[in-house]
Amino acid sequence: MTLTVGDKIPDVTIKTNGPDGPQDISTGELFAGKRVVLFAVPGAFTPGCSNTHMPGFVIKADEILAKGIDTIACMAVNDAFVMGAWQRAQNAEAFTMLADGNAEFTKAIGTEMDASGGGMGIRSKRFALIANDGVVEYIGIDAKGVDKSSAETVLAQL
Repeated sequence: MTLTVGDKIPDVTIKTNGPDGPQDISTGELFAGKRVVLFAVPGAFTPGCSNTHMPGFVIKADEILAKGIDTIACMAVNDAFVMGAWQRAQNAEAFTMLADGNAEFTKAIGTEMDASGGGMGIRSKRFALIANDGVVEYIGIDAKGVDKSSAETVLAQL
């Protein structure tokens, strides 16, 4: 079942790229006591994600944070090394990059998709959510494009 407004974010351990390499991060801790914007992409370095989705959040980061957001996080079913490299390539140092390499969090919130036809295996659908203390206030999942998960859409929801 896909996460909906009012649902609690499940506590799953995934990875982030810390100063000494990949480190565990608990989604329960990430969301606890904070207002968080999380956006997810099917894959780091893919054209739509790199040319449209991520740049919108980089450009609008200050505006999003000014609306009372404590953390902007970006997630993909990639490893922490790839997410760290993509963060640097996109000038997204202000974001917490989340590597859901085994799609455990993605499956827990019901946003998985099978991209095996393109050689990518199980990936996350493109989405964005706003959560306050781990409770979903907004979630927009895109079938195509970035209409429901863009930085502009997130800003309109804040």
